[in-house]
Amino acid sequence: MRLTMPDAVKRFFAPAPESVPQARDFALRTLAAWDLEGRAHDVRVCVSELATNALTHGTHCGQGFHVTMSAEDGIVRVEVHDASPCRPRLRRPTNDDVSGRGLRIVAMLCDDWGVEERGVTGKVVWSCFKTSRAAQGALC
Repeated sequence: MRLTMPDAVKRFFAPAPESVPQARDFALRTLAAWDLEGRAHDVRVCVSELATNALTHGTHCGQGFHVTMSAEDGIVRVEVHDASPCRPRLRRPTNDDVSGRGLRIVAMLCDDWGVEERGVTGKVVWSCFKTSRAAQGALC
């Protein structure tokens, strides 16, 4: 049985440090409105990591970033759009490194993630989360 899911929602965030907690709150409020809070902690942490990356590496010349969330057939998809064409990569930080673990955390918490080019400029880093409504074996 295919469940009717809500329309995707999108929000712009300014290139400012307070945008990261605002993006986390946006994600949590969206999941609550959709009654899909089962993976809220995982989504929250991943949004935090991806928004931080966008803010640190993708917001050039005062451009902010967008977070888009959608849900279909028990899969929640979170996208973070920024203006940088530079693709993020998994790093192998040492114990002494103070950064470089964000994408590893995302990869551990979500069911799938990736990077896509975004139109003329920039990229989208996305992550998918199976919810309790997802069918067994569903692909992100």
